[in-house]
Parts: sequence; C-alpha cells; structure tokens
Amino acid sequence: MRILLAPMEGLLDYRLRDTLTKIGGYDECVSEFIRVNDTLLPAHRIYRFVPELHQNSRTMAGIPVKVQLLGSDINCMAENASMVASLGAYGIDLNFGCPAPTVNRNRGGAALLKEPDLMYSIVKSVRSAVPSHIPVTAKMRLGFDSTEQALVCAKALEDGGANEIVVHARTKTDGYKPPAYWEWIHKIIETVKIPVVANGEIWTVTDAIRCMEISGCENIMIGRGAVANPSLALMIRKKQQDPHSWNDTKGILRSYWEKLELDMDTTSRGGRIKQWLHYLSRQYFEAERDFEIVKRFRKLDEFETYWMET
Repeated sequence: MRILLAPMEGLLDYRLRDTLTKIGGYDECVSEFIRVNDTLLPAHRIYRFVPELHQNSRTMAGIPVKVQLLGSDINCMAENASMVASLGAYGIDLNFGCPAPTVNRNRGGAALLKEPDLMYSIVKSVRSAVPSHIPVTAKMRLGFDSTEQALVCAKALEDGGANEIVVHARTKTDGYKPPAYWEWIHKIIETVKIPVVANGEIWTVTDAIRCMEISGCENIMIGRGAVANPSLALMIRKKQQDPHSWNDTKGILRSYWEKLELDMDTTSRGGRIKQWLHYLSRQYFEAERDFEIVKRFRKLDEFETYWMET
C-alpha cells in the first residue's frame, strides 16, 4: 500500500507538506497546481511553489514531491514540464480534476474531462518531453457533469503515456459533496493496465479500508482527511484508531505557525491558522472551541498570546 498526500489549493502548500510528512505515514506528495498558460514559466516561480526542488525534490522528512501542472496548451505544457524536470523534479503530475469555476472557465482542470482527445495529446506531449526515468502521472475526476466518459478519459491518459492515475471519485459537478463513488474506481482499474490511486472522502481508517475494498485499489491519496487529522496516514498504515492527542496536535499547529512566520505576510498567516483549525474541528472538539476564539483575531499579538495561554 502507498499513501499519497494530496495538494489543497490555498492551504496544503510546502509548509504544511513539511509539517504533515514529519508526522509520518506518507510515501509521496503532490504540489499545488502551477498554472500554465502560453509562456514558459521562470524557474523562480516553480521554486516558489515547490522549494523542495532545492533538496532533491523531497520534504525535510525525505518524502518525494511531484510537481503538478495545470493547463490546456499542448506545447506549453510540454515545454514547462521539460523545464520542471530539468530542475530535478521527482515527477510531473497533470491536473485534470480541479473543479474551481475560474480554472474551468479558462479550459483547465476538470473542464478537460469533456475533451478526452485533448487529455491524450497533453499527456503524450508531456511524456515525450520528460526524461523516461521521471514519472508522468495524472489526476482526474469521474467526469465533468456525468460519469459517461470516465472510462474513456482514463484510457486516454493511459494511452497518452501516463505512468499512474489518481482518481477523485466524484464528478466536477459533485464538487466535494459526499458520497464518493469508489465503485467507479474499480471500473477504471478494470479498464486500464497502469496503477490507479483512489481519492475522495477518506476521513478515517474505516473509510480507507472501505475505499480499498470497494475500489479494489491498494493505493490511496488523502487531502482534507489528512488536514482534519494529522495522524491519519499513520493510523491507516498501522490500522489503529487513536489519533494524536489535542495537546500534541496543538504543538504541531504551533510548529506550523512558526513556519508561516518565516515568509508569509501577517494577514495570510492568521487566515491559514483559522483555516486549519476549522478542519481540525472535525476531529477535535477543542479545535472548534479554539476556532471560535481565534476567528475574531485581527492582530498578530493576539495569536502570540493565544499560543502562550492555551
């Protein structure tokens, strides 16, 4: 079994990757998507999203990080993938799953699920541009507004040369509303010969076990569940039901705050802590209490007092 840490736009960035992979249980991470339009991106922009490239494309805990690209221009995707590979990327991941309306309106993410031929061409072009020892993988949903072309899209990715597919078991229209349709992942596994990773609605050890049983998938990717319960990957790997205590989790939260202090502006810092506490409240009642306290904070010294008093 492999456990992958998913990207989450605006939250699960390199700082949180570092924090969560230090806790343990992960085999691999994927970066937040880097949008590709019609130009070759400068290296400094890639490094801004994936500073792990400076350390052999690994987090401080040694977990490899794939760089995720999002776009619809076949040639530009290939050129940027080649450049990212030259920076020492562990792997290239292609985003065909983002449901954000602003992304979809610009022919990106899940919008491409309506164009499996284009998906094929993008993967084929990227695979040709990237050295063979660097994996090219893709993430998809079950479709845009229906599952009608789910198997066609998965086959297009395989035929284009993808080494692996991560399947978020919902359509774009489903968004993040439960349930996740894990049985569709099983259909995809029966259609393609490359490895498939199951993703979507894995919040607990029980969810992970059920997902693997229903999908027939040995490998899983977790995102929101990992943010809500930082010890989830370890719990799944060890098949245990006890998460870290709230005191331990509060220490992890404080460590994350210290990372934010290094290079994030003051307003965004507070927002990230509020955002993470909101997710943690799903697992810890104490987090819900603390969220109610900090959501009113407007000044950094209020956060500093909070860390010292709680």
